[in-house]
This record gives sequence, C-alpha cells and structure tokens, in this order.
Amino acid sequence: MEKASNSLVTHMNTTLSLPLHSHLLSAVSSHQTFSHHAHKSCLPLRASPPFLYYSTRGPPSLNCANPDGSKVGAVDSSLAVKKQAADVSPELKGTSIFLVGMQNSLKTSLGKMLADMLRYYYFDSDSLVEEAVGGAPAAKSFREKDEMALHESETEVLKQLSSMGRLVVCAGNGAVQSSTNLALLRHGISLWIDVPLDIMARDVCEASSSGSYPEVTDQLAALYNKYRDGYATADAIISVQKVASRLGCDNFDDITIEEMTLEALREIQKLTRVKKMLEEAARPF
Repeated sequence: MEKASNSLVTHMNTTLSLPLHSHLLSAVSSHQTFSHHAHKSCLPLRASPPFLYYSTRGPPSLNCANPDGSKVGAVDSSLAVKKQAADVSPELKGTSIFLVGMQNSLKTSLGKMLADMLRYYYFDSDSLVEEAVGGAPAAKSFREKDEMALHESETEVLKQLSSMGRLVVCAGNGAVQSSTNLALLRHGISLWIDVPLDIMARDVCEASSSGSYPEVTDQLAALYNKYRDGYATADAIISVQKVASRLGCDNFDDITIEEMTLEALREIQKLTRVKKMLEEAARPF
C-alpha cells in the first residue's frame, strides 16, 4: 500500500505543472488511501452551489418485495456486493471509473463503496479543483469572476486523474462541460448516477434553509437540464428509478447504497465483457 501511495505522489509530482502542482499534490497526498467504510446511509456532501446537499439518515428499512414475494431484506446485499466486486475486479484490469451526475451524497457514498469493494483509490474531482486553486473561497471567486480559469483547472485535474489507473472518481459538472473533458473520461468507464430531483430537493430543504421546496426544485431542474446532455454521454446509467423498479419498490427511500453499488458493478461487468468481445473480434485469424 505504501509503495503504491508513494508511486502515485511521485507521478503527480513529475507530471503536474505549476501553479496547480503544489495544491493538487497536497490534495492527492491527503486522499490517497483506500476507503474501508461501508456507506449504507447517505452522508453529507459539500458541493457547489451550496444548496446541493443530501440529508443524513440512518439505513432505510427494506419494504420492497422480490418477485417471489420475499422481502429484499432477506438477502444479504453486502455479501452480494462483495461477490460481484470479486467477479468484476479481474475483468476491469485496473480501469478507472468516473461517476458523473448531479452532486449528492448518494453519488459520493456509491463512489466510496465501489472503491472499497474494488480496492481502488477514491477521489472527488471538485474537492481537488478547490484545493488546487486555493480552497473553496477561491474556487467560488473563480466561478463568479474567472470561470475560464476554473475550467482550465478542472481539465488539468481530470488530465492527471485520467492518466492513472485503479481510481474511482466522483466527477463534478466541469467534467461534462467540454469535449476535452469528455474525452478524458474515455480513459476509463463513466457512469451516470441518476437520482430523482424530487428526492434531492426534499433532502436539501431538510438539511438547509436556503429556499423553499419549489425554489430548490427549480434550481436543481435548471442544473439538470444544463448538464443532462453531458451526463448522457456516460457509458451506462445507474438509476434509482431503475433499481426500484427491478426490486418492486414503491418508495425510493428504501433503496440502499448496496443495491445501487450492485447495480453499478453489474453495468461495469457488462461493459468490460462487451469490450473484451470487441477486442477478440478485431483479432486477425
């Protein structure tokens, strides 16, 4: 582990240009550990704009029924996730995974669990960008006064992350704003983590007094519409609605992070197998 960590720091140190270098190197040094925590409940997420938060709740009770009528809770989803990760890991061969979509802590928790199960490194690109430009206040200033400079920092961070392997990266909206950044995501597997806006809006209102439910919903909808085409370029969609439908759930709150992670691993496995088939088909006789 220590050898891998030192190698990662050395790589960042030799390839990253100033002035981004010192800030991002420090950020990488503080984040370059495997995640060893399972995240069944949604955790608070610092995001920008500031109203994008997900509420903190305990693990939801499982009231969904399987097709045979049994309760979803009767199946140990944690073991299922571990088994699926063990099956997928050799097929991935260290390919990095980039998560796009609206910033919320379900996306963050899913990313951390994926990293934990696959024994990958976890990074949040927005956090790295903030640290690279001098912290959250500086990033806010760039966003308001020099958006081009912020985009350049986002591209530089993605460039460095995409040059590595064995990473799970929660990518910010900057990752889907330009053809350059979208091309960088192609160095790995990209997944769109699609969470219903009404769930995010409700939880934003519970966690913050920054606006009424209709106002927050409108803000989230505007952001969603702005970036939706970029999200749609992902290799696969991991949708709360799809998982709920498959499990026979009427209440989205009953979907656990394990079920979402399992869905992500299944989609990753499909993608790696399709890639393998294409590679084999391209081989000369």
